[in-house]
Amino acid sequence: MHPLLEIKNLKASIDSKPILTGVDLTVNQGEIHAIMGPNGSGKSTLSRVIMGDPKYKIDEGEIYFKGQLINDIPVDARAKLGLFLSFQYPMEIPGVSLSNFLRTAYNSTRPKEQALSVFKFDELLKEKLSILNMSQDFASRYLNDGFSGGEKKRCEIAQMAVLNPILSILDETDSGLDVDALKVVAEGAYTLSKSTNMSLLLITHYQRILRYIKPDFVHVFIGGKIVKSAREELAFELENKGYAQYMPKTNSKLKLTQV
Repeated sequence: MHPLLEIKNLKASIDSKPILTGVDLTVNQGEIHAIMGPNGSGKSTLSRVIMGDPKYKIDEGEIYFKGQLINDIPVDARAKLGLFLSFQYPMEIPGVSLSNFLRTAYNSTRPKEQALSVFKFDELLKEKLSILNMSQDFASRYLNDGFSGGEKKRCEIAQMAVLNPILSILDETDSGLDVDALKVVAEGAYTLSKSTNMSLLLITHYQRILRYIKPDFVHVFIGGKIVKSAREELAFELENKGYAQYMPKTNSKLKLTQV
């Protein structure tokens, strides 16, 4: 049986600048992995390369999802396979309601015979919002328009709940959230993961989100690759000691390209 996600010696660049320098990672169905590292280490680049952002060029290595090589397939095809990315800075789209946006996304990732009408989809969305303890008013509001930081991140989790991916990548979902908003967002993501056997790939600087989402594995990401992997206790070590111990010994002032 194939791993859900398998990345082998992945090297990638943007505008000829190397960012990923040899990533190896295996994620199985239902597992939660946390990618932790300092600013500019390439964590967000990894999320975008997995999703197929055309701005980035894969220079070497392979990405397999459900046993299929996906290096060269477009973003929409990856979404249809069951990949989902929650953005660090969600886009505002005035004039497009959350309900209309999500119904279009839902129907576009499924065969035509599984497409839902407006009324059927509204029932589904209400159910998901209820599970996440989110107001039904979200459905009629324009997508992220005038939303607070916490509301935007909760909206991302609502999208994840509706689209029901197999693997969700959360790119610094904890960024800019106060304690209460972080708890709501993180518990929503964790509940979805456990209730649907969805795998999570968490990208973060800090250990605080891991108080609510318990990872099976923690990976230290430095200089465009994973330099150490361990169980949950590694996150607490990073919180106490920082990342300096994992920086290259030959150049403690290593400059990392922030992307």
